[in-house]
Amino acid sequence: MGGWMGQVLVVDLASGCTSQEPLDPRLAEQYLGGRGLGARLLYDRLPPGVDPLGPRNALVFATGPLTGTRAPTGGRFSVSTRSPATGTLFDANAGGQWGVRFKATGYDALVIEGASERPVYLVVDGESAELRSAEHLWGLDVPTTTDRLVDELGKGFFVACIGPAGERQVLMAAIMNDRERALGRGGVGAVMGSKHLKAIAVRGDRRPEIARPEAMDFVVYECNKIQRANPVTASALPEFGTAVILNIMNEAGALPTRNFQDSTFEGAEAISGEALADKLLVRKRACWGCSIACTRVTRIGAREGEGPEYETLWSLGANCGIDDLEAIAEANALCNALGLDTISVGATIACAMELQQQGIHASGLRFGQAEALLPTIRDIAYRRGLGDELADGALRYAERHGAPELAMQVKGLELPAYDPRGMQGQGLGYATSNRGGCHMRANMLGPELLGIPKLVDRFQPRGRAGILIVHQHLGAVMDSLVLCKFAANALNQEHFARLLSAATGIDYSAQRLLQVGERLWNLERLFNLREGFTRVHDTLPRRLLQEAARAGPSAGAVVQLEPMLQEYYRFRGWNPEGTPDERKLRELDLEPLPVAPLERVGPNRRERG
Repeated sequence: MGGWMGQVLVVDLASGCTSQEPLDPRLAEQYLGGRGLGARLLYDRLPPGVDPLGPRNALVFATGPLTGTRAPTGGRFSVSTRSPATGTLFDANAGGQWGVRFKATGYDALVIEGASERPVYLVVDGESAELRSAEHLWGLDVPTTTDRLVDELGKGFFVACIGPAGERQVLMAAIMNDRERALGRGGVGAVMGSKHLKAIAVRGDRRPEIARPEAMDFVVYECNKIQRANPVTASALPEFGTAVILNIMNEAGALPTRNFQDSTFEGAEAISGEALADKLLVRKRACWGCSIACTRVTRIGAREGEGPEYETLWSLGANCGIDDLEAIAEANALCNALGLDTISVGATIACAMELQQQGIHASGLRFGQAEALLPTIRDIAYRRGLGDELADGALRYAERHGAPELAMQVKGLELPAYDPRGMQGQGLGYATSNRGGCHMRANMLGPELLGIPKLVDRFQPRGRAGILIVHQHLGAVMDSLVLCKFAANALNQEHFARLLSAATGIDYSAQRLLQVGERLWNLERLFNLREGFTRVHDTLPRRLLQEAARAGPSAGAVVQLEPMLQEYYRFRGWNPEGTPDERKLRELDLEPLPVAPLERVGPNRRERG
């Protein structure tokens, strides 16, 4: 098959056995790879109510049909699982080199099942796969683990691993690849830690075959030309990285500050992309096959490394009331080394700061307290003292102290750096996200603030559902191809359909490609319904619905969610309770599946298998 390698590697950690399965051509055609393939494999393999941290949960590492090809930004991969933080079907994806190198071993996906009694790591060298003891690696941080494995195995190996946070099943633990790239959200690192799987090292030399090489060359040439002419992908992101939007968000009154109490931050300029470039930047860096090169390599003293990105500058900065750029950069580096998601870490610390401010819980953490970041992050990763409470995320922490409304989250996942009181469509996107509070499912920054592809009134709720749904479907497609979302600043579904058609030899129109996204979105919805999620979970924190922004350009605004949600369900062909009807499922080639919601407790119902 053009684009795909045609094989899935299955590893049973309990028995130590590995096996190969052929990639089902029909599943490949309908779900592509990455997030789509991962979702379908998990839906079919996981029993309802599976404990996310139990041995019956699975991890699926998956590439896409454009991974490792010349398609712009074709260097990404994803990991899918049931999240211990949210209880939802979950995926995270990352760039760097690892995904391309894994596909070069001859596999499209890796399914990790069961749990080992003792720490192990997996070596995939070519098409051979072997589990080895990781006793000597357990307890080490991410850089040390990576270096040790490369020293042991030799040059040419690329490593994905967990740090101490994943080992201790911190619910915001990340899986890190290429030292500083993060499969960051939803506690995927905790799932890997629960299985006693420390790392996966890969090496291979195979390349995916291209079904129509001449067509591929032409479409790639066109796409590169368009990206070079686009001001976002050719100038803004290469020059300032993702942090280029921090001042833009602040000036729009959509930069959440001090746990979303405010929507503008007086210290924004000091932690902006411009300040980062001026004070800390050493050079820019790109993922495999990417011409955008948005990653910042920075230096503080003798330490040099990647980041911080926009979300981190916000979560550990404005959201905690901190404007110390160096302190944020140091905290970012520590999160990377310990294997932590910076968004959830910063959001949970900000929640604790507000509980201290309100006199609800004497956490000792105060807004603007930059010196508290590093010790608190260490305590979270090692589950020490207050850090042990914070390690379970903002919602569980706030619930424990009787103030769940102060956790800025949806479905248990902490919200990112866009205040929806200044972006109505973003609020609808958060509420309906299949993985919880997330901007990567469908970011409305383009239409609501940047005018991409056109500018809409960001305070107007009417008409948001249609725009958001298209973004959700396109995002699902990009996560399944797997391509970087930044490519969509310059390219559209027509370009992606032509790239996919040339790679695979299967003719995809733009409409057919978006239907792949719709199929995946509905499958994820069915999974979550099966796990007990209902309409009541498609909501936002009370603050965003009832407490108006106090100052700035969004002053007086709240999220008008209910009319948007009704419109959203109607546009999707779901009933008023948010359940897809049988006609919609047949239309998407999803046989009508019985939905028997489980009784849920908090954000995550857990059952031991």
